[in-house]
Amino acid sequence: MFKNRKFIISFIFLTIIILASIGYFLYKKNNDTIEALSKYGSRGSEVTQIQTKLKRWGYYTGNIDGIYGTQTVNAVKYFQRKNGLTVDGIAGPATLRAMGIMTSTSSSSSSSSYNSNLNLLSRVIYGESRGEPYTGQVAVGAVVMNRVRSSSFPNTISGVVYQSGAFDAVRDGQINLTPDSTARKAAQDALNGWDPSYGAIYYFNPSTATNKWIWSRPMTVTIGKHRFCK
Repeated sequence: MFKNRKFIISFIFLTIIILASIGYFLYKKNNDTIEALSKYGSRGSEVTQIQTKLKRWGYYTGNIDGIYGTQTVNAVKYFQRKNGLTVDGIAGPATLRAMGIMTSTSSSSSSSSYNSNLNLLSRVIYGESRGEPYTGQVAVGAVVMNRVRSSSFPNTISGVVYQSGAFDAVRDGQINLTPDSTARKAAQDALNGWDPSYGAIYYFNPSTATNKWIWSRPMTVTIGKHRFCK
Protein backbone atom coordinates (compact mmCIF):
# COMPACT_ATOMS: atom_id res chain seq x y z
CA MET A 1 0.00 0.00 0.00
CA PHE A 2 2.82 2.38 0.92
CA LYS A 3 4.75 1.51 -2.24
CA ASN A 4 1.68 2.16 -4.39
CA ARG A 5 1.11 5.50 -2.71
CA LYS A 6 4.76 6.46 -3.19
CA PHE A 7 4.51 5.47 -6.84
CA ILE A 8 1.38 7.60 -7.34
CA ILE A 9 3.01 10.62 -5.68
CA SER A 10 6.12 10.20 -7.83
CA PHE A 11 3.99 9.85 -10.94
CA ILE A 12 2.02 13.02 -10.13
CA PHE A 13 5.22 14.93 -9.40
CA LEU A 14 6.79 13.77 -12.67
CA THR A 15 3.65 14.73 -14.60
CA ILE A 16 3.73 18.23 -13.09
CA ILE A 17 7.36 18.64 -14.13
CA ILE A 18 6.63 17.51 -17.69
CA LEU A 19 3.62 19.82 -18.03
CA ALA A 20 5.60 22.73 -16.60
CA SER A 21 8.41 22.05 -19.07
CA ILE A 22 6.00 21.94 -21.99
CA GLY A 23 4.38 25.19 -20.83
CA TYR A 24 7.76 26.89 -20.54
CA PHE A 25 8.78 25.65 -23.99
CA LEU A 26 5.60 27.00 -25.61
CA TYR A 27 5.92 30.30 -23.76
CA LYS A 28 9.55 30.69 -24.80
CA LYS A 29 8.80 29.73 -28.38
CA ASN A 30 6.01 32.29 -28.57
CA ASN A 31 8.13 35.03 -27.07
CA ASP A 32 11.08 34.13 -29.28
CA THR A 33 8.80 34.52 -32.28
CA ILE A 34 7.65 37.92 -31.05
CA GLU A 35 11.19 39.03 -30.34
CA ALA A 36 12.26 37.84 -33.79
CA LEU A 37 10.17 40.64 -35.33
CA SER A 38 12.28 43.68 -36.06
CA LYS A 39 11.41 46.82 -34.12
CA TYR A 40 13.10 49.80 -32.46
CA GLY A 41 16.34 48.61 -30.86
CA SER A 42 16.64 45.42 -32.93
CA ARG A 43 19.92 44.56 -34.63
CA GLY A 44 20.99 41.99 -37.17
CA SER A 45 20.69 40.70 -40.72
CA GLU A 46 16.91 41.11 -40.93
CA VAL A 47 17.23 44.81 -40.08
CA THR A 48 19.92 45.10 -42.76
CA GLN A 49 17.54 43.55 -45.31
CA ILE A 50 14.79 45.98 -44.30
CA GLN A 51 17.07 49.00 -44.57
CA THR A 52 18.49 47.85 -47.92
CA LYS A 53 15.05 47.40 -49.49
CA LEU A 54 13.62 50.62 -48.08
CA LYS A 55 16.65 52.62 -49.20
CA ARG A 56 16.42 51.15 -52.68
CA TRP A 57 12.74 52.16 -52.92
CA GLY A 58 13.33 55.66 -51.55
CA TYR A 59 11.72 55.24 -48.12
CA TYR A 60 14.97 55.28 -46.12
CA THR A 61 17.90 57.72 -46.36
CA GLY A 62 20.05 56.58 -43.43
CA ASN A 63 23.00 54.23 -43.25
CA ILE A 64 22.54 50.50 -43.79
CA ASP A 65 24.01 49.49 -40.44
CA GLY A 66 21.67 46.74 -39.23
CA ILE A 67 20.46 48.90 -36.33
CA TYR A 68 16.72 49.55 -36.04
CA GLY A 69 16.83 53.19 -34.96
CA THR A 70 14.50 56.18 -35.31
CA GLN A 71 15.22 56.64 -39.03
CA THR A 72 14.38 53.00 -39.72
CA VAL A 73 11.18 53.25 -37.69
CA ASN A 74 10.10 56.31 -39.67
CA ALA A 75 10.98 54.63 -42.96
CA VAL A 76 8.96 51.54 -42.03
CA LYS A 77 5.99 53.77 -41.08
CA TYR A 78 6.26 55.53 -44.45
CA PHE A 79 6.29 52.16 -46.23
CA GLN A 80 3.32 50.96 -44.18
CA ARG A 81 1.28 54.06 -44.99
CA LYS A 82 1.99 53.70 -48.72
CA ASN A 83 1.02 50.03 -48.71
CA GLY A 84 -2.15 50.13 -46.61
CA LEU A 85 -0.59 48.39 -43.61
CA THR A 86 -0.96 49.11 -39.89
CA VAL A 87 1.33 52.09 -39.26
CA ASP A 88 3.23 51.15 -36.11
CA GLY A 89 6.87 51.22 -37.25
CA ILE A 90 7.26 47.53 -36.38
CA ALA A 91 8.33 45.10 -39.11
CA GLY A 92 5.83 42.37 -38.22
CA PRO A 93 4.84 39.45 -40.49
CA ALA A 94 2.53 41.50 -42.75
CA THR A 95 5.11 44.27 -43.25
CA LEU A 96 7.97 41.85 -43.85
CA ARG A 97 5.82 39.90 -46.30
CA ALA A 98 5.00 43.13 -48.18
CA MET A 99 8.74 43.80 -48.41
CA GLY A 100 9.34 40.34 -49.81
CA ILE A 101 11.12 39.16 -46.67
CA MET A 102 9.80 35.73 -45.71
CA THR A 103 9.86 34.65 -42.05
CA SER A 104 8.88 31.51 -40.17
CA THR A 105 5.78 33.34 -38.95
CA SER A 106 4.47 33.78 -42.49
CA SER A 107 1.64 31.35 -43.08
CA SER A 108 1.76 29.00 -46.04
CA SER A 109 -1.50 30.44 -47.37
CA SER A 110 -0.14 33.98 -47.30
CA SER A 111 3.04 32.82 -48.98
CA SER A 112 1.02 31.02 -51.65
CA SER A 113 -1.10 34.14 -52.25
CA TYR A 114 2.02 36.31 -52.55
CA ASN A 115 3.60 33.91 -55.04
CA SER A 116 0.39 33.80 -57.09
CA ASN A 117 0.25 37.61 -57.26
CA LEU A 118 3.95 37.78 -58.08
CA ASN A 119 3.54 35.31 -60.92
CA LEU A 120 0.52 37.09 -62.43
CA LEU A 121 2.09 40.54 -62.15
CA SER A 122 5.29 39.18 -63.73
CA ARG A 123 3.31 37.91 -66.70
CA VAL A 124 1.54 41.26 -67.14
CA ILE A 125 4.85 43.13 -67.06
CA TYR A 126 6.48 40.71 -69.47
CA GLY A 127 3.53 40.77 -71.86
CA GLU A 128 3.11 44.55 -71.75
CA SER A 129 6.61 45.94 -71.43
CA ARG A 130 9.43 43.48 -72.11
CA GLY A 131 12.24 45.34 -73.82
CA GLU A 132 11.41 48.53 -71.94
CA PRO A 133 13.85 50.04 -69.41
CA TYR A 134 13.75 48.28 -66.05
CA THR A 135 12.19 51.33 -64.37
CA GLY A 136 9.48 51.30 -67.04
CA GLN A 137 8.70 47.66 -66.33
CA VAL A 138 8.35 48.38 -62.62
CA ALA A 139 6.12 51.33 -63.51
CA VAL A 140 3.76 49.04 -65.45
CA GLY A 141 3.51 46.83 -62.38
CA ALA A 142 2.94 49.92 -60.24
CA VAL A 143 -0.01 50.94 -62.43
CA VAL A 144 -1.62 47.58 -61.63
CA MET A 145 -1.00 48.10 -57.92
CA ASN A 146 -2.34 51.68 -58.07
CA ARG A 147 -5.53 50.39 -59.67
CA VAL A 148 -5.92 47.80 -56.91
CA ARG A 149 -5.83 50.64 -54.38
CA SER A 150 -8.20 52.84 -56.40
CA SER A 151 -11.94 52.69 -55.74
CA SER A 152 -12.51 52.95 -59.50
CA PHE A 153 -11.03 49.50 -60.19
CA PRO A 154 -11.29 45.96 -58.79
CA ASN A 155 -9.49 45.51 -55.45
CA THR A 156 -7.38 42.48 -56.38
CA ILE A 157 -4.50 42.05 -58.79
CA SER A 158 -6.30 39.34 -60.75
CA GLY A 159 -9.45 41.49 -60.88
CA VAL A 160 -7.48 44.44 -62.30
CA VAL A 161 -5.52 42.33 -64.78
CA TYR A 162 -8.52 40.49 -66.16
CA GLN A 163 -10.89 43.46 -66.21
CA SER A 164 -12.40 43.56 -69.70
CA GLY A 165 -10.26 45.54 -72.14
CA ALA A 166 -7.74 46.63 -69.51
CA PHE A 167 -4.54 45.15 -70.94
CA ASP A 168 -3.51 44.24 -74.49
CA ALA A 169 -1.45 41.34 -73.13
CA VAL A 170 -4.63 39.65 -71.91
CA ARG A 171 -6.47 40.27 -75.18
CA ASP A 172 -3.70 38.96 -77.46
CA GLY A 173 -2.65 36.08 -75.20
CA GLN A 174 0.82 37.35 -74.26
CA ILE A 175 -0.27 37.12 -70.63
CA ASN A 176 0.36 33.38 -70.99
CA LEU A 177 4.03 33.75 -71.93
CA THR A 178 6.64 32.72 -69.37
CA PRO A 179 8.14 35.86 -67.81
CA ASP A 180 11.90 36.29 -67.59
CA SER A 181 13.86 37.05 -64.41
CA THR A 182 13.79 40.80 -65.11
CA ALA A 183 9.98 40.85 -65.24
CA ARG A 184 9.78 38.85 -62.02
CA LYS A 185 12.19 41.21 -60.28
CA ALA A 186 10.20 44.22 -61.54
CA ALA A 187 6.98 42.61 -60.27
CA GLN A 188 8.49 42.11 -56.83
CA ASP A 189 9.63 45.74 -56.71
CA ALA A 190 6.13 46.90 -57.69
CA LEU A 191 4.52 44.62 -55.10
CA ASN A 192 6.87 46.01 -52.50
CA GLY A 193 5.84 49.61 -53.10
CA TRP A 194 8.24 51.10 -55.64
CA ASP A 195 6.21 53.39 -57.89
CA PRO A 196 8.24 55.11 -60.63
CA SER A 197 4.94 55.95 -62.36
CA TYR A 198 4.18 58.53 -59.64
CA GLY A 199 0.70 57.26 -58.91
CA ALA A 200 -0.37 56.61 -62.51
CA ILE A 201 -3.37 54.40 -63.22
CA TYR A 202 -2.97 54.43 -67.02
CA TYR A 203 -0.15 54.21 -69.54
CA PHE A 204 0.05 54.11 -73.32
CA ASN A 205 2.44 54.25 -76.26
CA PRO A 206 2.03 57.65 -77.99
CA SER A 207 3.30 56.18 -81.26
CA THR A 208 0.55 53.56 -81.49
CA ALA A 209 -2.35 54.89 -79.36
CA THR A 210 -5.60 55.38 -81.26
CA ASN A 211 -7.85 56.16 -78.30
CA LYS A 212 -8.35 59.95 -78.17
CA TRP A 213 -9.57 59.83 -74.56
CA ILE A 214 -6.26 58.53 -73.21
CA TRP A 215 -4.47 61.64 -74.52
CA SER A 216 -6.62 63.78 -72.22
CA ARG A 217 -5.30 62.15 -69.06
CA PRO A 218 -2.78 64.19 -66.98
CA MET A 219 0.71 62.83 -67.58
CA THR A 220 2.95 61.92 -64.65
CA VAL A 221 6.08 60.68 -66.44
CA THR A 222 7.38 59.17 -69.68
CA ILE A 223 9.64 56.11 -69.42
CA GLY A 224 10.89 54.46 -72.60
CA LYS A 225 8.01 54.17 -75.06
CA HIS A 226 5.29 54.50 -72.44
CA ARG A 227 3.57 57.65 -71.21
CA PHE A 228 2.10 57.23 -67.71
CA CYS A 229 -0.90 59.25 -66.58
CA LYS A 230 -3.70 59.59 -64.01
